Order: sequence, then C-alpha cells, then structure tokens
Amino acid sequence: MEPVPMLLAMTYRAMGDQFHDRLRQIGLEPLRPAHGYVFRFLKEKRATTVDIGQHLGVTKQAAAKIVSELDEWGYVLREPHPTDKRAQYVTLTTKGRDYLKFADNLWADLEAEMAEAIGDDTLATIRRGLAAYLRHVHGEDQPGLRPVW
Repeated sequence: MEPVPMLLAMTYRAMGDQFHDRLRQIGLEPLRPAHGYVFRFLKEKRATTVDIGQHLGVTKQAAAKIVSELDEWGYVLREPHPTDKRAQYVTLTTKGRDYLKFADNLWADLEAEMAEAIGDDTLATIRRGLAAYLRHVHGEDQPGLRPVW
C-alpha cells in the first residue's frame, strides 16, 4: 500500500481533475489550479501581484499573467496602489465572489461523492484526523491553503 502522503496527493489530484473536468463541461473559462489558489487568497483581502506571487511560490511575472487572465475574464479588478505608483491592488469582483461560491458547491458535490465511495463515517474520521494533524503541526494558527508544486 502507498504511504499516506502519496495517497493524499493522488486523492487531491483525482478530485482536482474531476473538478476541472466539470468546469470544462459547464463551459467556463479555462481555469487552472493556480487560479483557484488566487481566488482563495483574495477571498478576504486585496493583494498586490507581488503578494500573490509570494503566496503561490511563483515569479512576479507568472503571477501577473494569472492576474491578467482573471482580469480579462472579469473575476478580479485591479486598482491603483495608494502609495506605490508601480503596484496595483487586486480584488475579487462580484463575478469572482460568485465563482468562489460556485466552486465551494462543486467541491461539496465531489466530497459527497467521496462519502458515497468510502462511507460518511470514514470521511468524517479522515476529516477529524487531518484537522488534528494540522493543529499538531501548526497549532491553532493555520497557514491557509497554498499550492503544493
């Protein structure tokens, strides 16, 4: 049997592939996992492209490309930074916030399918165990969702 970290990675990948397959079936823009991390990062705040790049672990140029795509599709808004004329703040638009709600519902559907496959009790045990492990490693100050690339 595979080690737990490999099983977690393969499960995350399988669910992510199903998520993006459903986005394609619906006909949404060609959103990629990197876009999803930006949506989550901007959920409660505005940030600069540099902040987004640091969060994603990519260059400023790569982050700028992602932000440009999201801006072109209407998911984010770029606003002038009040003190740095070279920088811009990036925030989610109404369309971006609506997409985040849609994505949450889609993830919930995939989680329900997982519960059908492994059982509600097993899924609840996994959730509690993973949450306990994260508290063990990070304490109550969780770092939030970050890419694993």
